[in-house]
Amino acid sequence: MQAAIDAGLELIEQFVCEGAQPCVSAGEVHFISQNTLERVSTTVTPQKVLAIFAMNAGDVSTLRAMSPEHSSKAEWILVADRVADPGNLGTMIRSAVAAGASGIVVTPGTVDPYSPKVVRAAAGAIFSSSLFLSVSLEQLADMKWPLLGTTSHEKLGPMAYDEVNLAQGVALVMGNEASGLAPNLPISQWITISHQGPVESLNVAMATTVLCFEVARQRKHHSSRASDH
Repeated sequence: MQAAIDAGLELIEQFVCEGAQPCVSAGEVHFISQNTLERVSTTVTPQKVLAIFAMNAGDVSTLRAMSPEHSSKAEWILVADRVADPGNLGTMIRSAVAAGASGIVVTPGTVDPYSPKVVRAAAGAIFSSSLFLSVSLEQLADMKWPLLGTTSHEKLGPMAYDEVNLAQGVALVMGNEASGLAPNLPISQWITISHQGPVESLNVAMATTVLCFEVARQRKHHSSRASDH
């Protein structure tokens, strides 16, 4: 809750267990019993204060303005395409924010990023991220975002993730846990994470973390080289 307040989200209502204190004075405050708190909470051992905040979803026009076609800042975004598991999406959001992503897009068919399990898995990162809801890959392509799609299928001719220029403005697209990304999607460049052991692929949240921090590494290296000249 404090992370949401620190991020500047609008606090609408608080539900405070008897004996506890409201987190801040803003928002309508309701005092409830411990029994009621446990019944309405989605966790076994809930915090003493529950709160309702206004959702902070970004406008598509902002996403368009961030694209390389319209911005010189070389911003990058993470795209979750039909990701189904709340824990995975929450971890992906957390990794993207930690690595400095300018925005996070969830396509139609992706789990609700504001569901309790996603919010908990994101560990507060969701409150400081720029979220764009129900934006398709086709829309992003129309905005001239270079779409980098992950795959483990050699027939698509993917490049190794650490050999692709990730210091430019890009949209890193991560697919559904079971089916991945369809080969007929408007992907600009397929990339892959090579591995040595006998496994077919990485969990989508783990792969996202690897790729997000490769983006951060390359951008830091690019910035250092630019400042030397």
